[in-house]
Amino acid sequence: MGERTHWRQERVYVRRRRIALALTALVCVSLVTSVIMVWQALSPESAADAKGTAPAVSSTTATPAPRPRVATPEVVQHRPSAETRLRRVDRFTGGITPKSVDASGHGLVLANNMIYSHSITVYDSTTHQLVKRLPDSIDLSKFGFPEHKGIAKGGPVEAAWTKDAKYAYVSNYVMSGPGFRGFAKDECSPKSGFDRGFVYRFNATTMSWDQAIEVGAVPKFVAITPDQSKVVISNWCDFTISIIDRATARQIKVIKLAAQPRGIVIMPDNRTAYVAAMYGNKVFRVDMETGEHHVILAVDRPRHLVLSPDSRTLYLAASGTNRVYKIDTGTDKVVAQVVSGPEPRSMTISQDGTALYVVNYSGKSASKISTADMKVVQRVPTDPSPIGITYDDATHQVWVACYGGSMIVFDDTRATEQVTGDSPGSGATSAIDSSVTATAE
Repeated sequence: MGERTHWRQERVYVRRRRIALALTALVCVSLVTSVIMVWQALSPESAADAKGTAPAVSSTTATPAPRPRVATPEVVQHRPSAETRLRRVDRFTGGITPKSVDASGHGLVLANNMIYSHSITVYDSTTHQLVKRLPDSIDLSKFGFPEHKGIAKGGPVEAAWTKDAKYAYVSNYVMSGPGFRGFAKDECSPKSGFDRGFVYRFNATTMSWDQAIEVGAVPKFVAITPDQSKVVISNWCDFTISIIDRATARQIKVIKLAAQPRGIVIMPDNRTAYVAAMYGNKVFRVDMETGEHHVILAVDRPRHLVLSPDSRTLYLAASGTNRVYKIDTGTDKVVAQVVSGPEPRSMTISQDGTALYVVNYSGKSASKISTADMKVVQRVPTDPSPIGITYDDATHQVWVACYGGSMIVFDDTRATEQVTGDSPGSGATSAIDSSVTATAE
């Protein structure tokens, strides 16, 4: 009887132990499942998959994979730009020889590295990090030019962004490769017989070239009409400007002007352009529909043009006089002028139109000019040969491209009394021969 009772008790204990083990196993499975679900919810890869996009990958490579453009949050500026002062916040190099620099206003900044580096470099306008290094190598036969089958190179000079920042049009100094002579220089004329040049279109979504458009010899400056329908190019060695229809990606008109045309701005009517012919020593007003044009100003080496936001004022940087001129577009007369520094080259203007920013190529400096009274309110040191400059509307920062191989970024949001102890620009080792720089206009 005692053995039977003991056996029954063992059976009860066994059942209890089995139930306890089963409950323990069930709790463990539930905990593991919960942990996995939480991990999946927090995982960047799972979040990206849920949204139908690729996961974000941190990379330190120079050419990361194409990524969608992210809108940059705008920095609010509470006072006019004429009342703020430049403060250097960054300087970087990295295999660049920037001839020009252009901000999209939507998160990207593009630098053109000419024939010395054969590339463009694209940066995040907020972090200043390299987003893409894109070579200027292209097979033109894939863009409708079978006579140039094979890889050709260009030499990016200048760029212009579309208003929506989806595309940038980039001029190329001289093409080399199948079907090209592969040679050009700044001392030239239509009799030089240099090859016709090409403008590429940069796609900011795919981070690649998606169009190639044939224009004149040694194309330089690029401008887009306000209605975004046409692109206008100055052809340095042809003494012409090319007008490109964006819808067909073809040159539709050529207008002959004078020696070495460069800077271009286009009025709100989409047909009136101002063009600076640098070695023709003239500034022209051009009717792009009829081709008619006339000289509004004769001046030594006019190079760059900028319009005020309301288009009532034209600003001209003349390298030969070291001056910046203020011109009333209603009368085409000079109303004011100021010495910027030794050999002013490129200019840009603040979003509110109250300040100009000018690079002084031979002065290793950039000047900030108040547009109301045309006075230099600040001059900051740069690296040697500053040649390109752009104002980023989103961040209110000014980027300066130095031909020797560096980029300098200035913040322009602080008031005068807040800017103290600016560090001077450190020198950069020149990446190109000084004799080349001196003639690279």
